[in-house]
Amino acid sequence: MKQITRTKRLKNGAALLIVAISLVVLSLLGSGMLTVAHGVRRRAVMLKNEAVARCSAEAGYQQAVFWMSQQEDMIRALQEEVSGTSGTLSLASGECDYYIDFFSYYGTRPVFNIISNGQSGMFNRTVNVLVVQAVSGWDIGLCEVPSGMGSTMPVHFADGETIDMPLHINDRQDDPDNRDIHIIGSPEFKQRVTMGESRYTLDGSDKYSSVLDTFNDGIYFDQPNNRVIGQDSIGSKVERFKDRTKVEYIFEPKAQAPIPSPHAAVQLEFFVEDGVGKVCITNDCTVLGYQRNQDDQTFDYEIKPGTSDITEFRRYDIYSYHYMPKDAVEQGQRYTLPIEDTYVAQSFGGVETEPGGQIFVDGNVVIGGSRTEHDGQQVVKGNITVVATGNIWIADSVIVDGDRDADGMPSGDNPNILGLVSQKVIKVVDPGVSSYSEGGASNYPGPPEKLKFFEYVPIGCIDDAGADTSDGDTDEQYDEDLCSRHLPGEMVVEASMTIGGGGWGAENVRRGSYGGRKEASGNQDTLIVRGSITEAIRGVVGLIDYDGYLKSYYFDERLIQGILPGDMWLNGKFIPTPGGWHDYRTH
Repeated sequence: MKQITRTKRLKNGAALLIVAISLVVLSLLGSGMLTVAHGVRRRAVMLKNEAVARCSAEAGYQQAVFWMSQQEDMIRALQEEVSGTSGTLSLASGECDYYIDFFSYYGTRPVFNIISNGQSGMFNRTVNVLVVQAVSGWDIGLCEVPSGMGSTMPVHFADGETIDMPLHINDRQDDPDNRDIHIIGSPEFKQRVTMGESRYTLDGSDKYSSVLDTFNDGIYFDQPNNRVIGQDSIGSKVERFKDRTKVEYIFEPKAQAPIPSPHAAVQLEFFVEDGVGKVCITNDCTVLGYQRNQDDQTFDYEIKPGTSDITEFRRYDIYSYHYMPKDAVEQGQRYTLPIEDTYVAQSFGGVETEPGGQIFVDGNVVIGGSRTEHDGQQVVKGNITVVATGNIWIADSVIVDGDRDADGMPSGDNPNILGLVSQKVIKVVDPGVSSYSEGGASNYPGPPEKLKFFEYVPIGCIDDAGADTSDGDTDEQYDEDLCSRHLPGEMVVEASMTIGGGGWGAENVRRGSYGGRKEASGNQDTLIVRGSITEAIRGVVGLIDYDGYLKSYYFDERLIQGILPGDMWLNGKFIPTPGGWHDYRTH
């Protein structure tokens, strides 16, 4: 009996031991599970805080980019250290501070550095991004043309037109139910299109659904406006350009010829001699400006100076012909020099750009002529930008020297390029506007007067009428030269053009069937642009079946490298450079 009782006690003790051990094990497991659960929770909180810190840093970057898009001139903003070059943001679960600074130049294209530090709890995350202004091929402030002193009218992209340029159109900020781009038929847009406006109407309808197939590379909405609409923005860049141009290439021409409606100008003629790119400069030219009495017949308008937005316009005097002083050579007002003599390097923050040529004219510019060695067209060998406070009148085809691809575009390694910047308009002149034999005295101002101290300078003198254009001074040849004044039937302009006071186009394009421009043959010629266009408002190039030019526009992709001297870019959108985005922990 005692043995059985002892055995029973031993069994009970073993059970208690097992229970105790089980409790210990379960306690340990429970404690471990609690520890794991706490760790998981702590890890979740840490991951959340880190994610919030990263999002806060990215929010600071977005705020910085938005602020940059609102600036008239980023270089000036950094020079003056205006409010906004640094800032802070407070978010629901985090905060950030950001800083914007100049980094370097990519060629001559400014690169900016944005550093944004995000914080949430104990976590810090930094976003460090190098950004540049986006480059478009054709930027339009307002995609309409002036039709009166205070009115505009739609201008359409139409059947048969090919736009082989990235295209951007600013938000007009009028009736959101209307599209800001006007299309007839099926024009071909070969590259991306961006719009400042929304895709949708006020009631949420898709106003672009019927035309989306027209855009080969898509269309992107709600994009920042280009700053070409801001005259202060252009003025700031023009002033900086002037300040950094060699003093001997800053011109303030005077209109000295005693004629009605005189306009001061500098004539530039580009050519290549013995493998060297040169420019012939004639200062103190006097342009006879001409304005038709019938204001409703042509589209020769500019934005009224001093207006804060694109709402007021005025007729301007188009190019008719011009004079230079007869003693211009002797007085040093007409001379030839290598383009490289005008080269300078822009600098900011101790960093210099690649060098390029700069000519600044406080007045108008005439590009073209008949008396240099270019043999019928302007040829640019070098890298040069011409900036004018007045109009730039193109009176000849302008091409760049150097190698070309099979499609006719300058090859990627071609270093030659021309930049044209006008605070008013850039226009192809009407070579026949002074040809009194066409249209009669009621429409044209008549032949140039013979002035004692001034010499008439013919332009567009293609010898298609048998006239001898080598000497326009003799009585026998004087009138013949006028009658032979033509631009090429295929007009070519290879340049990056920025137009701050109006649009790019052709002068004296007349509405309806009135007849206007002097074409080489028929009613229309062809205008080929290889480069880029930035214009405050659309200009008229031609009217289909009536007058002017048919368009063929191609984007010169070399401009992506920013090879124009000076910071003349006006795009409101800033994008990261390739490989320019870095984000990392900072704790």
